[in-house]
Amino acid sequence: MATTVGMQLYQEVQAFYAKQMQLMDDGEVEPWARTFTSDATIANNANPAPASGRELILKVARKLAADVESRGVQHRHWTGMLVVHSESADRVRTQLYAMVAEIPAGGEARLWRSTFCRDTLVRGADGWQVSRRVVTHDDIQDVDVEERG
Repeated sequence: MATTVGMQLYQEVQAFYAKQMQLMDDGEVEPWARTFTSDATIANNANPAPASGRELILKVARKLAADVESRGVQHRHWTGMLVVHSESADRVRTQLYAMVAEIPAGGEARLWRSTFCRDTLVRGADGWQVSRRVVTHDDIQDVDVEERG
């Protein structure tokens, strides 16, 4: 049964997300991919099939980073409203909102994505890693991502 967590663990998890999101925003896809377990899964309601395994997650991340670069935009992730529940000393479940701003060179920022994320994090030798991520894009209706992920 999941329980609420103390401030130290909450701050650890919050720091994990800050690092993870900044890695992606900086185009550091290899280090970003290492924040996932080797057998991690990412499911979302925008794609028909979940990405399973770190190698596939890395491949998708490289494609996204190349698209951002080719379009001459900068992405900035913001996460908030984090809720953390402990399942054990080395396993937590989280819920958070993730917003992605897209900023074209010399242009105005706009909200590119608004999502709700549910993660399972596990603590390994190198710190926290995502073992399962389920992302619900707010602009897509009537798709049950839980059944696919």
